[in-house]
Amino acid sequence: MAAIRLGKNHLRWCDECNLPILENEKCPKCGNTTHEVEITPPGEVRPAFEHDIKMIRDLVDRQFGEGSGLELLPEGHVVLLNKAPSLDRMDEIIIDGRTIASIRYDLGKKWVFINRMQSAMRISKVITKGYVVIDPAAIKFVQESKNLMAPGVIDASPDVKDGDEVIIITKERVAIATGTARMSAEEMISSDHGMAVRTKWYKPEESAVIDKENSWDDAVKTNENVIFRRRDEAIAFIKKTIAQYDKPAIVSFSGGKDSLTTLLLTLDAGLKLPVLFVNTGLEFNETVEHVHDICKRHNLQLIEEDAPTDAFFGNLVQFGPPAKDYRWCCKTNKLGPTVAAINKNFPKGCLSFIGQRKYESEARHNKPRVWVNPWTPGQTGASPIQSWNSIHVWFYIFYKKEPFNVWYTRGLDRIGCFLCPASDLAEFDIVAGNSDRYPQWDAYLNEYMESRGLPKEWKDYGLWRWKKAPQSIKEEVQRVTGKDVSELTKQTKSPEKGPISMKVQEGYSPCVIGYSIEAALSRPIDLDRLAGFMQALGRTVEKDPDGQWASVDYITIYREGAIISKASVEQDARTEIERLFELVIRSEQCVGCGLCAARCEQHALYMKDGRVEINPDECIWCKECFGPCPALNFRNTDDDM
Repeated sequence: MAAIRLGKNHLRWCDECNLPILENEKCPKCGNTTHEVEITPPGEVRPAFEHDIKMIRDLVDRQFGEGSGLELLPEGHVVLLNKAPSLDRMDEIIIDGRTIASIRYDLGKKWVFINRMQSAMRISKVITKGYVVIDPAAIKFVQESKNLMAPGVIDASPDVKDGDEVIIITKERVAIATGTARMSAEEMISSDHGMAVRTKWYKPEESAVIDKENSWDDAVKTNENVIFRRRDEAIAFIKKTIAQYDKPAIVSFSGGKDSLTTLLLTLDAGLKLPVLFVNTGLEFNETVEHVHDICKRHNLQLIEEDAPTDAFFGNLVQFGPPAKDYRWCCKTNKLGPTVAAINKNFPKGCLSFIGQRKYESEARHNKPRVWVNPWTPGQTGASPIQSWNSIHVWFYIFYKKEPFNVWYTRGLDRIGCFLCPASDLAEFDIVAGNSDRYPQWDAYLNEYMESRGLPKEWKDYGLWRWKKAPQSIKEEVQRVTGKDVSELTKQTKSPEKGPISMKVQEGYSPCVIGYSIEAALSRPIDLDRLAGFMQALGRTVEKDPDGQWASVDYITIYREGAIISKASVEQDARTEIERLFELVIRSEQCVGCGLCAARCEQHALYMKDGRVEINPDECIWCKECFGPCPALNFRNTDDDM
């Protein structure tokens, strides 16, 4: 996945003090010149907590032998993580001022430790697994970016298998390169041809191990000038914005680090603003407790609005699992309660301080610092930390010595709904092992999978998270399972045929910027038949080669009954989904009266075996067929708006 730069890299390092330095080219503590730490954009650097460090050490021990993990990350050293683009999740590991390695979550393997030269040099003397010993004559070829061929191998750890991450070392245990094994250890040693290791990192480097301990307290103290400067600018923004808008001011608090920072900044501004918390019903129990504790700790008024009890699990019957590209749950569990809370408590509108940052996503990068909330009438949003990086946020929270959501210390880098389809499989692994809420969702996925005849891989690889899986995911799943995604997502069991109804959720999505409507039909449909009728909606109907979906303009319908309509203009999205539902009724419940065929002057519609059919080649998209139809009298649309 391509890296996207959403702002400047603010992370620098002082090697003399062995401390992370924010923004300053000179170390505030010793005055020496700092250097920029090379990280992959967007550069959302965060602290590695005790859980993270233990997980990395255990992973390194598992791959390279006992003791390797502690050699990599010794006690008394500040460690940071940087989330890098990946198919699922990848974190770069930063220690002693260098990005030394990465951990990556792979489908089918889970977490894998990926060495760079710095990590290889740190652990090469102590590793007892995962190594390949190179013939001295082959060293120069590897260091010229060539792969290590089998004739260049003189020994290898017996545990090495094809696909393993390995370190190439000399007999003296000097690290030469890192890479991925393309043979087993036995094959490497016995073969006289073929690639033994595909190398990744091979250029000789000077060791960056700094034998000087540090701590987060030292780092925060050294960076106080940056913390104060950003705090003071944010306070000035808060006061100026309140003066500009004749509306009651509040803080929108989700229980995450960014909204916590925003709340603390309003306190530093001398304000005691009401706190709005929308409990979606899908929050971690610890998140709800944290919100209550923070408000009690600072004696703040808490306005808590709960989503209806059955807003999510009650709607699963009709909508099925939410997906990254089918987030109906944002409307039922977040948008609805937010609108209700604003209307109830601030009927004339409010100014809401929100922890939005441009480093979070491209959509948020392009949003202004103050905006009118399109999905909540009367709400004006304002972000005091719009230009802050996540490391600024963490330094400020550490400086304030403020309690934060415990889930950050368990491996999550963002806090939201415990089953959010935007989550990585790595995050679901963390949640499943630590949350008493997850078994309910796991049981639902099992039931859904079994009732529709879906294979186990549909759940294991999180394929429920998409209606249309990205090509990169399709290719990776194919590589791991040997099966096509269309095969793994095809439902082989269906509910009984019968009258068809549609349930709708619509509005501007708080999770995905833009106007969208997500709808669900009460049962699967004959998509092949409907695709012909969809010609009446637009000139080009795109069909999935595997027959799972059909799309025209900005509306897509899936064989199992899910519908997504997106548009920049609200009325366009409404009109298109209404027209599509009419076509579904005409296609599925045709009573054979022939009225629409009689109205079609182009004779694109005709009767066959008592049902209307369409000849797409004759259709001129005049939409005259959208007229009175007896089948439409049986329609049933349940709008939840």
